[in-house]
Amino acid sequence: MALTTTSTLANLLPSIVAEALYQASEKSIMKGLVKNYTLAPSSGLTVNVPVYAKITAAGLTEATAPTATAITPGTAALTVSEVGIRATVSDLSIQASASNVVSEIGKLMGESIARKMDTDLMANFNNFSQVVGGVGESASSAATAAKLFEAIAKLRSGGYDTSNDCAIVLHPNIAFDVASTLTSTFAAPASQVGNDALKNGLMGSLGGVPVYQSSLVNLADGSTAGDYGCGIFHKDAIGLAMMQDIKIESSREAALRGFNIVGSAIYATGELNDLAGVRGSFDSSIES
Repeated sequence: MALTTTSTLANLLPSIVAEALYQASEKSIMKGLVKNYTLAPSSGLTVNVPVYAKITAAGLTEATAPTATAITPGTAALTVSEVGIRATVSDLSIQASASNVVSEIGKLMGESIARKMDTDLMANFNNFSQVVGGVGESASSAATAAKLFEAIAKLRSGGYDTSNDCAIVLHPNIAFDVASTLTSTFAAPASQVGNDALKNGLMGSLGGVPVYQSSLVNLADGSTAGDYGCGIFHKDAIGLAMMQDIKIESSREAALRGFNIVGSAIYATGELNDLAGVRGSFDSSIES
């Protein structure tokens, strides 16, 4: 007997489009942790940032002119370039879709460029000459709270106030090792920091310095999988020069009967002050 079922009526049944599911994406964190510069229109592609070294005052002798001190700043040059992504969406796909395809693709593009910006900023961690830890087969070192406190001490020894404008950025697999020490030997589990790590997996801050985690932290220079170049740094260590922030545009492509969607940004990143940062070269204990 012939039956009329949902299978035979498939073409007549409406489909329900649920809320779009996006691939998991981290929030951008680095832009607010570094020095930001804006390039005005018609000002070229390079911003030159004067970097002043610390100077030392001396005692004076009454009625005697002090010896003149030469003030000679260094310069960090940040040259901007474009990054971007493009997709072409046909009229048919837009008209047949129950969701706002252009808007959803634009959101994906914006997140993609923000991640690229974070990745480029974090790549500067590997440029810091001050290092704690070690990577590679012969000098592997798992991250510990003690190593992070050592990095903070290096910054303070250089005259930086770590109670303000400083940050620690770790790869999640490196943060695991730090949390392990916080809940065992370096800080007793009964401590507030140890309790926080046990309860919610967050360290909050160490030595007064906020701790951030990002899977976008780059591998350490010349290292293998599981070795990461993390950053413990003051805001003055890294610069972000922005000529054009993230922009999403669409344009009609008549010949293709569709729209081009383009996401772009124009920026540069670079190390400004080497002594304002410390590289944490760590080998993850949970990643081979």
